[in-house]
Amino acid sequence: MAGLIYLIVLVVVLASFWKVFVKAGRQGWEGIIPIYNCYVLLLIVNKPIWWLILMFIPIANIVVAFLLSMALAEKFGKTTGFAVGLFFLPFIFYPILAFGDAQYK
Repeated sequence: MAGLIYLIVLVVVLASFWKVFVKAGRQGWEGIIPIYNCYVLLLIVNKPIWWLILMFIPIANIVVAFLLSMALAEKFGKTTGFAVGLFFLPFIFYPILAFGDAQYK
Protein backbone atom coordinates (compact mmCIF):
# COMPACT_ATOMS: atom_id res chain seq x y z
CA MET A 1 0.00 0.00 0.00
CA ALA A 2 2.80 2.42 0.88
CA GLY A 3 4.47 1.65 -2.44
CA LEU A 4 1.30 2.57 -4.30
CA ILE A 5 1.02 5.87 -2.44
CA TYR A 6 4.67 6.60 -3.19
CA LEU A 7 4.10 5.84 -6.88
CA ILE A 8 1.07 8.13 -7.03
CA VAL A 9 2.96 11.00 -5.36
CA LEU A 10 5.91 10.46 -7.72
CA VAL A 11 3.69 10.60 -10.80
CA VAL A 12 1.95 13.76 -9.54
CA VAL A 13 5.27 15.49 -8.82
CA LEU A 14 6.74 14.53 -12.21
CA ALA A 15 3.59 15.73 -13.99
CA SER A 16 3.82 18.95 -11.99
CA PHE A 17 7.45 19.50 -12.99
CA TRP A 18 6.48 18.87 -16.62
CA LYS A 19 3.66 21.44 -16.43
CA VAL A 20 5.75 24.07 -14.57
CA PHE A 21 8.50 23.82 -17.18
CA VAL A 22 5.95 24.18 -20.00
CA LYS A 23 4.46 27.24 -18.28
CA ALA A 24 7.96 28.71 -18.14
CA GLY A 25 8.39 28.26 -21.89
CA ARG A 26 10.58 25.15 -21.79
CA GLN A 27 9.98 21.62 -23.02
CA GLY A 28 8.07 19.50 -20.49
CA TRP A 29 10.46 16.55 -20.69
CA GLU A 30 13.26 18.79 -19.36
CA GLY A 31 11.53 18.75 -15.99
CA ILE A 32 11.75 15.01 -15.44
CA ILE A 33 15.42 14.32 -16.20
CA PRO A 34 17.51 14.37 -13.01
CA ILE A 35 20.30 16.96 -12.81
CA TYR A 36 19.35 18.39 -16.22
CA ASN A 37 16.12 19.66 -14.68
CA CYS A 38 18.19 21.55 -12.09
CA TYR A 39 20.21 23.13 -14.89
CA VAL A 40 17.06 24.19 -16.73
CA LEU A 41 15.50 25.43 -13.48
CA LEU A 42 18.52 27.71 -13.04
CA LEU A 43 17.88 29.06 -16.54
CA ILE A 44 14.18 29.58 -15.77
CA VAL A 45 14.88 31.61 -12.64
CA ASN A 46 17.86 33.46 -14.15
CA LYS A 47 20.45 32.23 -11.68
CA PRO A 48 24.11 31.52 -12.53
CA ILE A 49 24.77 28.09 -14.00
CA TRP A 50 27.69 27.52 -11.61
CA TRP A 51 25.07 27.13 -8.85
CA LEU A 52 24.63 23.63 -10.25
CA ILE A 53 27.95 22.71 -8.64
CA LEU A 54 26.70 24.05 -5.30
CA MET A 55 23.80 21.60 -5.49
CA PHE A 56 26.27 18.77 -4.91
CA ILE A 57 27.88 20.32 -1.82
CA PRO A 58 26.30 19.40 1.52
CA ILE A 59 24.60 22.30 3.34
CA ALA A 60 25.22 24.61 0.38
CA ASN A 61 22.67 22.55 -1.55
CA ILE A 62 20.02 23.31 1.06
CA VAL A 63 20.68 27.04 0.75
CA VAL A 64 20.61 26.88 -3.05
CA ALA A 65 17.39 24.85 -3.03
CA PHE A 66 15.74 27.44 -0.80
CA LEU A 67 16.95 30.33 -2.98
CA LEU A 68 15.66 28.52 -6.07
CA SER A 69 12.29 28.04 -4.40
CA MET A 70 12.20 31.76 -3.63
CA ALA A 71 13.15 32.70 -7.20
CA LEU A 72 10.67 30.26 -8.75
CA ALA A 73 7.83 31.54 -6.60
CA GLU A 74 8.75 35.11 -7.56
CA LYS A 75 8.82 34.22 -11.28
CA PHE A 76 5.27 32.90 -10.98
CA GLY A 77 4.04 35.87 -8.94
CA LYS A 78 3.77 33.98 -5.67
CA THR A 79 4.68 35.09 -2.15
CA THR A 80 7.54 34.16 0.15
CA GLY A 81 5.15 31.90 2.05
CA PHE A 82 4.50 29.96 -1.15
CA ALA A 83 8.26 29.66 -1.67
CA VAL A 84 8.61 28.17 1.81
CA GLY A 85 5.89 25.69 0.84
CA LEU A 86 7.77 24.80 -2.36
CA PHE A 87 10.85 24.11 -0.27
CA PHE A 88 9.31 22.11 2.58
CA LEU A 89 6.27 20.51 0.88
CA PRO A 90 7.10 20.29 -2.84
CA PHE A 91 4.69 17.40 -3.40
CA ILE A 92 1.83 19.77 -2.47
CA PHE A 93 3.02 23.14 -3.75
CA TYR A 94 4.44 22.11 -7.15
CA PRO A 95 1.04 20.73 -8.23
CA ILE A 96 -0.58 23.96 -7.03
CA LEU A 97 1.92 25.94 -9.09
CA ALA A 98 1.57 23.65 -12.10
CA PHE A 99 -2.18 23.21 -12.28
CA GLY A 100 -3.25 26.52 -10.76
CA ASP A 101 -3.67 29.86 -12.50
CA ALA A 102 -0.09 31.08 -11.87
CA GLN A 103 1.60 32.54 -14.93
CA TYR A 104 5.34 32.76 -15.61
CA LYS A 105 6.61 36.34 -15.68
